[in-house]
Amino acid sequence: MNTTPTMTLERERTDAASARLPEPKPATGSFQTVEPRIEIARSGAERAASVDRADEILTPEALAFLAALHDRFAGTRHELLAERLKTRVDAANGRDPRFMPETAWIRDDASWRVAGPGPGLEDRRVEITGPTDRKMAINALNSGAKVWLADQEDATSPTWENVIGGQTTLFDFLRGDLSYTSPEGKEYRVTASETPTIVMRPRGWHLVEKHLTFHDRAGRAMHASGSLVDFGLYFFHNAQALIAAGRGPYFYLPKLESHREAKLWNDIFVFSQNALGIPQGTIRATVLIETIQAAFQMDEILYELRDHCAGLNAGRWDYIFSIVKTFRSRGRRWVFPDRKAITMTVPFMRAYTELLVQTCHKRGAHAIGGMSAFIPNRRDPEVTERALTAVSADKRREAGDGFDGTWVAHPDLIPTARAEFDAVLGDRPNQVDRLRDDVQVTAADLLDIPSIGGEVTEAGVRDNVSIAIRYVESWLRGTGAAAIDNLMEDAATAEISRSQIWQWLDNNTVTAEGTRIDQTSIVRLMAEAVAALPRFEGDRFDDAISVFRTVALEPEFPTFLTVGAYARFL
Repeated sequence: MNTTPTMTLERERTDAASARLPEPKPATGSFQTVEPRIEIARSGAERAASVDRADEILTPEALAFLAALHDRFAGTRHELLAERLKTRVDAANGRDPRFMPETAWIRDDASWRVAGPGPGLEDRRVEITGPTDRKMAINALNSGAKVWLADQEDATSPTWENVIGGQTTLFDFLRGDLSYTSPEGKEYRVTASETPTIVMRPRGWHLVEKHLTFHDRAGRAMHASGSLVDFGLYFFHNAQALIAAGRGPYFYLPKLESHREAKLWNDIFVFSQNALGIPQGTIRATVLIETIQAAFQMDEILYELRDHCAGLNAGRWDYIFSIVKTFRSRGRRWVFPDRKAITMTVPFMRAYTELLVQTCHKRGAHAIGGMSAFIPNRRDPEVTERALTAVSADKRREAGDGFDGTWVAHPDLIPTARAEFDAVLGDRPNQVDRLRDDVQVTAADLLDIPSIGGEVTEAGVRDNVSIAIRYVESWLRGTGAAAIDNLMEDAATAEISRSQIWQWLDNNTVTAEGTRIDQTSIVRLMAEAVAALPRFEGDRFDDAISVFRTVALEPEFPTFLTVGAYARFL
């Protein structure tokens, strides 16, 4: 890696970020302090007793490691979340995101590079994404993909059972002991001779783990950070096993909104490697660029993580949600048409993806494409044919634009995606050497929403209401990735649906058919959507309607639908 001595952007290594886990010390000074600790909350303890092998994950040593992470980094997390709020207020008041003049020196210095791929990450042409329950994990590991994104975030409903169960799945696989028997008696085992490299995605900075309580040095109690819990448990239990297997502890970092948030992750990596006696630079991170704020700081994010960075990913669905959320109340110029009209070929999405490829390759990083939502249906050949055609076109465009790999959400899509990347890459593992010097993207290009065109239709409104309610109902039952109307829906796509409803209501939008979108019409569509669905014992449709009302119909716009739903129902 090549850096210059002047590159000092918040990169000083503090004692807190580089020290090993400390031995407990008695309190000193005039203020009484206590040793920081993580405890299983009362409700968590009751539920943990029913979660198989939770004691193997929540060991005293693992909890001590989580406590050390929270002691050093929870305060910075809170500060950065407060900065997000200020940024949202600025945007609502008319201040657009911009390429920051104070960090222009990072963007202008052509000499520095990121660490690049770790062992097992050189070729990422097809990555399969999915939750970490045992059945889905085994299917992903047998899929033939190059990488498995083991998702503890948008594709996982963060029930306590899923949080602990996902960690157990990964723990067992890395020790050669992963299997699953379905209620019907079908057995699942990992049979592939070569399994994908695992890149684990922890929850975003905004999410908490309410079943674990962090007690700080002042004796204050608070929910643990979902990010630190997911990262910390996986790293603590598995880092050495991953290295021994010829791979490494690799992570997808979601929902970042600034380079300072990337620096926080880098400091966590430095501390964690020291704490476990692992060489610095062993960790590799791939950052999802899925917020409009991060799109303006891609160079800076790579720079802050450069010692541990493998690449960036174009997280298309959260990116669209981020733009709707950020500019939702800025007037009709920012009103989006039907969700299905927001394709990857509209100008502002082309600008975003081409800038990502150019930025990555300039710094020696991989550019990973996003996930087409279309999925096959083995019982319906016509649906499958449409899905394969759409996915093929999507992956052909990504490979032609210079991406080094892409995502799929279903094993049956891997051959289609791989064929498109094989046609461009051949025997090469990637195309990082393609620098895309032809790309010139401005701030105006990234914010060119009016060029989308399209209309808001009654069918589009109905689809958004139905999809959001059905997804939230699935999420509340513990399933975070759901096939709905032959599309793979996760938290990100549901966020688009509900935020569009909120925006259309706020702007008194009139559909192409001439109907004004108002509370009465949305409530009617909610009732129709639920009436058309089969009810069953244990369904959560009543709770889903309550969540939808809160996140789409109230004057106050919750930044994420999952935050309140998690607090109330999980």
